[in-house]
Amino acid sequence: MTSATKQIPGTTPFDGDMAKKGYALNKMCFSFNEKANREAFVADPEAYMKQYGLNEEQAAAIRSKQVLALLAAGGNAYYLAKFAGIFGLDMQDIGAQQTGMTKEEFRAKLVAANNQ
Repeated sequence: MTSATKQIPGTTPFDGDMAKKGYALNKMCFSFNEKANREAFVADPEAYMKQYGLNEEQAAAIRSKQVLALLAAGGNAYYLAKFAGIFGLDMQDIGAQQTGMTKEEFRAKLVAANNQ
């Protein structure tokens, strides 16, 4: 992270250093614009990750299906949205991951906030 980048608690800012760190991961995510590539990934994720030269941190983040780990590995939120669909995650799953809650706890928090 560059010294000019402000730290925001609970976030992973995407700056030039993170762009370099996540280049292979984001390039792979960009490939998911094509349906055939999404299907190839689902058929053999390990081979697909190897094809793009992901490092172990990036590959482990993909295997874990943890969006925050993908961001920490240099993933760009725009590209990672494609993973959410491939993984079968919805916005409540992602919100739960971001807050450290279960999906049910996060859903209850949303309902409670709506009823205030």
